[in-house]
Amino acid sequence: MAASRTRRSTSYRGGDTSDSDTMESSAGWDDALDWLKLEHQSVSRSVSLPRHGNYKCLLEGERVLAEGHGVVLVNTDEAGTLVVTNFRLMFLSEGTQNTVALGTIPLATIEKLSKLVAKNQSAPRQSEKSTSRRLLQVIGKDLRIVVFGFRPRTKQRRVIYDALQRSSKPLRIWDLFAFSCGSLKFSNTNPKVRLLNEYFRLLGKGSYGATMNIIDKESYMKSNELWRISNVNSSYSICQTYPFALVLPKSVSDDEVIQASTFRARGRLPVISWCHPVSGAVLARSSQPLVGLMMNLRSNADEKLVAALCTRPGGARGRRKLYIADARPRKNALANGAMGGGSESSSNYFQSEVVFLGIDNIHAMRESLSRLRDYLDTHGTTSSDGMSSFLRHGGWTWGGGNLSSMSASVSAFGDSGWLTHVQSVLTGAAWIAGHVALESASVLVHCSDGWDRTSQLVALANLLLDPYYRTFTGFQVLIEKDWLAFGHPFADRMGIPTTSGSSKMPFELTRQASVGSFPPSPGRQSVGSSPAPSASHAQNNCSPIFLQWIDCVSQLLRIYPFAFEFSSAFLVDLLDCMMSCRFGNFFCNSERERQQIGIAEACGCMWAYLADVRSSQGRSHGHYNLFYDQLKHDGPLLPPAAALAPTLWPQFHLRWACPSEAQADDELEDRCKQMSLRFNELHKAKEVAEKKAADMTSAFESLSVELRHEKQLSSSSIALAKRASKESAAIRRAIQSLGCNVHFASGGGGDIETGSPLDDRLTSRESNGQNDESDLSVSISMVADENICETLCPLRTREGGCKWPDAGCAQLGSQFLGLKANYDAFDKLSIYDSYFQTD
Repeated sequence: MAASRTRRSTSYRGGDTSDSDTMESSAGWDDALDWLKLEHQSVSRSVSLPRHGNYKCLLEGERVLAEGHGVVLVNTDEAGTLVVTNFRLMFLSEGTQNTVALGTIPLATIEKLSKLVAKNQSAPRQSEKSTSRRLLQVIGKDLRIVVFGFRPRTKQRRVIYDALQRSSKPLRIWDLFAFSCGSLKFSNTNPKVRLLNEYFRLLGKGSYGATMNIIDKESYMKSNELWRISNVNSSYSICQTYPFALVLPKSVSDDEVIQASTFRARGRLPVISWCHPVSGAVLARSSQPLVGLMMNLRSNADEKLVAALCTRPGGARGRRKLYIADARPRKNALANGAMGGGSESSSNYFQSEVVFLGIDNIHAMRESLSRLRDYLDTHGTTSSDGMSSFLRHGGWTWGGGNLSSMSASVSAFGDSGWLTHVQSVLTGAAWIAGHVALESASVLVHCSDGWDRTSQLVALANLLLDPYYRTFTGFQVLIEKDWLAFGHPFADRMGIPTTSGSSKMPFELTRQASVGSFPPSPGRQSVGSSPAPSASHAQNNCSPIFLQWIDCVSQLLRIYPFAFEFSSAFLVDLLDCMMSCRFGNFFCNSERERQQIGIAEACGCMWAYLADVRSSQGRSHGHYNLFYDQLKHDGPLLPPAAALAPTLWPQFHLRWACPSEAQADDELEDRCKQMSLRFNELHKAKEVAEKKAADMTSAFESLSVELRHEKQLSSSSIALAKRASKESAAIRRAIQSLGCNVHFASGGGGDIETGSPLDDRLTSRESNGQNDESDLSVSISMVADENICETLCPLRTREGGCKWPDAGCAQLGSQFLGLKANYDAFDKLSIYDSYFQTD
């Protein structure tokens, strides 16, 4: 099987396809960003040249420049069609016409193109004459090395190569795809507005809202007890690479600020990047001081400005400790003194300590990443040589930054030095954050120019100190503040043009020293970022500084999986957007240059695009960290030194060299996502069930209380009924002894008649004077009759007369009696008592 695959790698017949796994767009770069799902234009609109094929996967504004058929992607032994557009180099599988992720790369991501010729060794039975292979090698800034094989005796390679040469290295910034791709629907507020809102938040003035009207009128100068927002650089006259607004100590005037700027390289004076809301400790940034060859030059204004960073709130006595963190190795800082730069002396800055963090310069980082890329390509499963990969035909896998069962190759991986550099940046940032958080000390960070290593350290320390920056919104604010606004030279580091100027300056706008009414300090124009650079270094300012910082963020995400709202997939997509130049956020070298060109108005916003992508799936999108717990890490992150040992970042480092390993992590994340979704569903069902149970418990308790109350009422009613029965019997006996009919009337109006042998008809009715609260009332009425007593009286005569005409009962015969029963009185009556009192 291995031999057959090797032979296929040397055969470039159009119909020959490999049985290896096809890396389609569903698992690669295009799918991660969902660009293929965004309002594609019709073929007639996108493809202006009729001789080219019709491709449905073109983006809006994307048009075909060249194409080649029967091309073989050597990395995977797959044949297909290679297409060059004004945005990307795209490889389509011959059988399915699906986009192959490994062979599809944006033009701006291409770092180098090379035409190669390789000799094919013929089989023993064939002629001794050997044939040559026409190869095109594409090296990307995203750690991929891709090789395409073309049919012999065709001009396809020349056509593809020329098209790539013209389109991948544009002479003008206007030629970049971002200005023609129709991304304006991903618009956003002006970056200046977002920067000013962040300043308001840092100063505790979050109730204020920034607008372009406020910025135009320069009415944004707010302040608190210690710090103020200054417009001293609103016209970029103090420092061309600083933002229009600066946060400065309240005790330092603008005139002193201008004087202090002359003592710092390129006018990048000490300014505040972040301040602690309680202790008042600050994290400040600047460039190197211009102390000169003898390291003896001083500036009173600079020393006063730096000392003001240590002011305590509330009029507290004394000043806090100041640390000056020089990101460079000590020897590099001393060597810069020969060119006018150097480092501070702790004796000139009261209660200060100077620390060198030992981080190498941009050239060391570029070469380190190049060595890492070569190593991954050599040992990956999709090696660009097509046959010498150590892992291509085996079962070994990546793990923990090392290759299992490949001890001889681990040393080569270590020689790249990439993880060592990442560890240096992580350690330096953790050291800075620890002193600010634990010691309440202020820290001033700088390197040479203050826009590479300084941006890495300050932004990473901010990320450790403030949980707001670990959210989607805060992370965007952090990048726009400490990378874009403070002048990290993205155009120089990415190798793209910055202006539409003449051909004499095709690739960059000269980054001058400060301009203004005051002259620059001696030796200022010659200040460099590293001692005695080689010729190749001087001509190449490209360096993966921002990529390295994102790598550091991924390491923190690995150490603290619950602390970040975003996932590793979000970081990968962010890097792809930045390197693709589809959006204008990272164009030019400073805020001033982006404002002059009008980037915010002419190009789409990457942040709006990523937010739109996330909104399509809500919280289940891959950009969200499933384990994020805002309450678990609501303070600073202070990782111990042992935890800062970095490892390979599989989702980025291995996605091209060993896609199965990178996808293994993705599959694990997908499983975790499914489990999380299922857990959330079960959790919601549990909450619903608990709520129902609580409602039922509450209802049961309420019913129990009502039942007990009813039971008490029932017992009382039974007792009253027994008492009433007893009393009614007593009344009945007493009244019947008078020869009357008795009617008991309840509260409901019912009558109870007690019969007697009287022939006379008695009428019963309720008494008008009855109390409504009575449970029982008795009405007694009699009709006058001369013989009323005859039926009961033993003294009656047969003739109907009365033998005892003087009896008391006869005296009552003509009277109407309506009584409210006095039960106790009736119970005590005797035959010898007078039954009723009469007037």
